[in-house]
Amino acid sequence: MLRPTSFPRLLAALCLAISVVLPTSAQQRKIKVQQEFARAGQQLTRLLQTHPDVTKFPYSSRPDGSLKDMPSEWWTSGFFGGTLWYMYEYTKQPQWRQAAERWTMAMAREQHNTGTHDLGFMLYCPFGNGLRLTQNPAYQPVLLTGAKSLATRFDPEVGLIKSWNEFAGYQYPVIIDNMMNLELLCWAARTSGDSTLRRLSITHADNTLKNHFRPDGSTYHVVCYDEHGQVLARKTAQGAADNSAWARGQAWAIYGYTTLYRDTKLTRYREQARQTADFFLNHPNLPADKIPYWDFNAPGIPREERDASAAAIVASALLELQQYCPAPDAKRYRRAAEQILVSLSSPAYLAAVGENNNFLIKHCVAHKPAKAEVDAPLTYADYYYLEALLRYNQLK
Repeated sequence: MLRPTSFPRLLAALCLAISVVLPTSAQQRKIKVQQEFARAGQQLTRLLQTHPDVTKFPYSSRPDGSLKDMPSEWWTSGFFGGTLWYMYEYTKQPQWRQAAERWTMAMAREQHNTGTHDLGFMLYCPFGNGLRLTQNPAYQPVLLTGAKSLATRFDPEVGLIKSWNEFAGYQYPVIIDNMMNLELLCWAARTSGDSTLRRLSITHADNTLKNHFRPDGSTYHVVCYDEHGQVLARKTAQGAADNSAWARGQAWAIYGYTTLYRDTKLTRYREQARQTADFFLNHPNLPADKIPYWDFNAPGIPREERDASAAAIVASALLELQQYCPAPDAKRYRRAAEQILVSLSSPAYLAAVGENNNFLIKHCVAHKPAKAEVDAPLTYADYYYLEALLRYNQLK
């Protein structure tokens, strides 16, 4: 029998045990979102100071460490304006809105560009976020025109949006990245009432679903078609091999099908996002910190470079995907996203203020086969990192 004097010690022990087994919400939230946005603000302020000219868009670093900018027609140029909108969304500070408006309008010239499949990245990231946050009436017509320009790359006979005009001798290549640009078309369909844009998006997504994925949920990078929509070859451009699982390609698939499920509520898209997410998260070559190697089948693992940009995309995608899943899977996806954000917010991947050419995230890979931006910052890593932080901050 316990003596009365033992009860305080027993109560204290029980309280400690309960606190370990059942952590509070504050203890569960491992990311200091306010701190990370404050640090991002310091970096992005410096980046803006080095870019007085809005015709040169921050992109990455060169091998010699110098800053690498790109023109507006480069596929990543819309991410910088989108990143600034995320700073405004979190802080509500007018200087971020002013900067975002300036860099957003600098992309307006691309609304008529029919030579690229990347108008979703180029226009929806800056103009879409700007419209969502400010309702600026000048943004809507740019997006609608951009959606029409993107739709010109859809051939009804093939049933897909053409990516590049040519690849390895094939005349109708389609890359998994295309899934990311359907959000613009779905928005335009809702806004304009043009249902053909929605049907176009579904047709593209269904044909990608049929031809791009392997039984384990992983995706090829490039599928090459003939003029009738028959598959001629399954290849890669940026991955380690045709049959490998290029990390960022898996990320585009998870994110793209999650977004399309939100826009269409067609469960086959949610299930594909989940299958590819499970492939990504359960792969034996995924490191413990959940920042993938640039390709899951890269030949030199574990000496291969990581791709923090793919991790940032997946973290953001999982934080949306978990909303559409039953409780056990939702919890698993939230936990994985949090683990990724913990890693990305650590000194291993998050640059110190004033370093990394004032980009936020380190250790990304754009195109290793071409030796382009290997172990370098990338503007879209910063964009999806801040988006993931915003989504994490909204968790209850």
